[in-house]
Amino acid sequence: MTQQFEYFKPVALEHASRLLNHGPTVLVTSAHAGRRNIMAAAWSMPVEFTPPRIAIVIDKNTFSRELIAASGVFAVCIPGAAAADLTYAVGTASGREGDKFDRFGIVFRAGAATGVPLLASGCVAWLECRLIPEHHTENAYDTCFAEVVAAAADERVFSNGHWSFREDNADLHTLHHLGAGNFARASAMIKAKAFP
Repeated sequence: MTQQFEYFKPVALEHASRLLNHGPTVLVTSAHAGRRNIMAAAWSMPVEFTPPRIAIVIDKNTFSRELIAASGVFAVCIPGAAAADLTYAVGTASGREGDKFDRFGIVFRAGAATGVPLLASGCVAWLECRLIPEHHTENAYDTCFAEVVAAAADERVFSNGHWSFREDNADLHTLHHLGAGNFARASAMIKAKAFP
């Protein structure tokens, strides 16, 4: 996978929900006190427009959840189809057993708003997020709520606030987890016609 940072352009926060509203598999990155992690998550969604807020399921017992609770920030990176193998790999390995960034040769840069790792290699968008403390929910469930404080996307597949899935950018289409290492790729778009 090649570095693609140069294709990333800021996404206006009023359009941040559009990065997630079609249900892509995401990679969650976190860091605190010299430790970092990356994990795959299949359940994430926008829940508010202004300010943009998301909900994401991150098991309470994971290393990622530990880092997020300590730092109060994380990033949601959206992998393209070319990153299916990486997505599966980071989703099936534990960060407690070693640094997955080193193990899998993951290229990243620190987010300007949060400092957490942002992936470009194989990813098509990212959202930098600040955890919204919700003690009852955090203790009772695996769902986390966060405010999106910055977002960017690869202009070859997301621009002017909209996705554009075409044949010529198939490697950039988002992934959708089907289980057991199987993914569907977002594919041909159709345009609805207004009823007369």
